[in-house]
Amino acid sequence: MADDTNAPVFQIQRMYLKDLSLEQPNAPAILLEQAQPQVDIKLSLAAEPVAEGLFEVSVTATVTTTVQDKTLFLIEAKQAGIFEIRNLPQDQLEGILAIVCPQMIYPYLRAIVSDVCTRAGFPPVMLTEVNFQAMFEAQQAQLAGGQINGEAAPN
Repeated sequence: MADDTNAPVFQIQRMYLKDLSLEQPNAPAILLEQAQPQVDIKLSLAAEPVAEGLFEVSVTATVTTTVQDKTLFLIEAKQAGIFEIRNLPQDQLEGILAIVCPQMIYPYLRAIVSDVCTRAGFPPVMLTEVNFQAMFEAQQAQLAGGQINGEAAPN
């Protein structure tokens, strides 16, 4: 019988909404404005070990909607998951944490942001699809570029 103790492991342990806030600091007066609102969306990722072989990965969306430089509403939502990941080389682990896990979490975050907008009385804000692999590759290229630029040029 084969020994599977060193076999790679990847399992979702749990998905959950870690943080959610909605602010309408200028309501009710701002709700009477007729101007077209401006929407600014920022995404951030985080991955941290929580125990041996367990990692929490989170994706945070911050949606700021303004009308004439006044905040109409601000939503910050953080969707997270706990993943069991074992017996992978470090370079593969980084890719799993930065690409695969966020891809699994992001659809939940999109639904939450849309739902909160609707429940707050606004049209839903639909977060666009995100290519987490391209984001990761750009980050890796930027890090590699920083290392090359920091070294002395060969003669």
